Amino acid sequence: MVEENNKTMNEEELGEETEQEVIDSNEDVKDEESNLVFKELEEKVELLQKEKEDTYQRMLRLQAEFDNYKKRTQKEKEADRKYKSQDLVTELLPAIDNLERALQVETTDETKSIVDGISMVHRQLLDALKSQGVETIETEGQEFDPNLHHAVMQVEDESFESNLVVEELQKGYILKDRVIRPAMVKVNK
Repeated sequence: MVEENNKTMNEEELGEETEQEVIDSNEDVKDEESNLVFKELEEKVELLQKEKEDTYQRMLRLQAEFDNYKKRTQKEKEADRKYKSQDLVTELLPAIDNLERALQVETTDETKSIVDGISMVHRQLLDALKSQGVETIETEGQEFDPNLHHAVMQVEDESFESNLVVEELQKGYILKDRVIRPAMVKVNK
C-alpha cells in the first residue's frame, strides 16, 4: 500500500509538473503570438506614418502649385486689363497712317474743308488712343534704339552724329510700356 501511495503521489507530482509545463509552454506560445501581433502592429503603424507623411508632402506641393497658379492667373488678368486695347490699336494704325497721308495733300480753297474734316477725325482718333495709353515714339534727333526703332536705311550725313535717327518714314506707337509698332527710320552711320 505504501508503494501504491508513493505511486499515486508520484503520478500526482508528475501531473502537476506536466500541467505546469503545459501552462508555461502555453504562456510562451502566447508571448510569441503577442510579440508577432505587436510586430505586425508596429509595421502597420510605420506604414501608416509613412503614408501620412507622403500624403502631407503631396498636399504641400499641391498647395504650392495652386498658389503659383493663382498668382500666375492674377498677373495674366492684370496684363489683359492693362493691354486690353492692343488689338484695337493694331487694327486702327493703318487707318491713322492713311489719314496722315491724306493730310499731307496740298490744301486749296476747294479742299480746305475736306482737309479740316480729316484733320478733326485724325485728332479725335489720336486723342482716343492717348486716353487708352497709346503714345507715339519720338524719333528724329533721337539715338537709335532697336527696341523702339526699325532701321530701314542708313545714310552718311556729317551734320548728324553717328547712330542718330535722321528721318522718320513711318510712326511707331507704344501702348503703356509695350511697343505696338516700332518706328521705321533712317539712321546716320
